[in-house]
Amino acid sequence: MKIVFFGDSITDCERDRNDENSLGNGYVKILADKLRPIYPDMDISLINKGITGNEVCDLLARVQKDVIDYAPDAVVIMIGINNVIHKFKYGKELNLAQFERDLKTLIKKLKDAGIVVIFLEPFLLPAPDKKRMRPLFEKELEIIHRVCVEMCDEFVAYDEMFNGLCITTPYTEYAEDGVHPTFEGSDIIANTAIKAIRKHLM
Repeated sequence: MKIVFFGDSITDCERDRNDENSLGNGYVKILADKLRPIYPDMDISLINKGITGNEVCDLLARVQKDVIDYAPDAVVIMIGINNVIHKFKYGKELNLAQFERDLKTLIKKLKDAGIVVIFLEPFLLPAPDKKRMRPLFEKELEIIHRVCVEMCDEFVAYDEMFNGLCITTPYTEYAEDGVHPTFEGSDIIANTAIKAIRKHLM
C-alpha cells in the first residue's frame, strides 16, 4: 500500500526534501508512527510531498510528478488555507471561481489515475490577526465542501471541530498562530485522518 501526502506547510512540516523517506515532524509523521504498528505484516509506503506556501494551483501544477508518477493507492490532501492567507498577507487576489475549477481539475486527475482521494479540510482558528480572514475563508470552505464531498472518496472535516474545541480551550493549544498545528493539533489530525485511511487499506 502506497500513500502520498500532498499539501502545504501543514503537510511539509520541515521534511528533508533530499530524503524520500523523510516525513517531516507534523501530522504525517505522527500518523505513520500510529499506522505501521497496526499493520505490522503489511508493506505500507508513506511519502510526504507537502511544500510550504503551496496553494491549490501549485498542487495542480505538480500533481503528475509528485503524485501520479508514484502510482500510489491513495493520496491524502490538505490544502486551501494559503489561498486565503496570501490574499491578506501579499494582496494576491483570490478568484473563487478559479479556485473551484483548479480544485475540481486536481481531484479529477487523481481519480482518473485510479487513486483513492482522501481530503482533509483546512481550518482557521481565532487568532486575533486571523479573524479578518474568516469571511473569505467561509466562502472557500463552501466550495471545498461542495466539491470534495461529491468527488473525493473520503472527506475529513476539521474547521468546525477545532473551533468547537476552542470554545473551552485556548486556540493556542491547537495552533499557536491559528493555522499551523501544535503537536496536540497534529495529533488530532493524525487520529482522525488514520480512520479514513484505514477504510482503504488493502
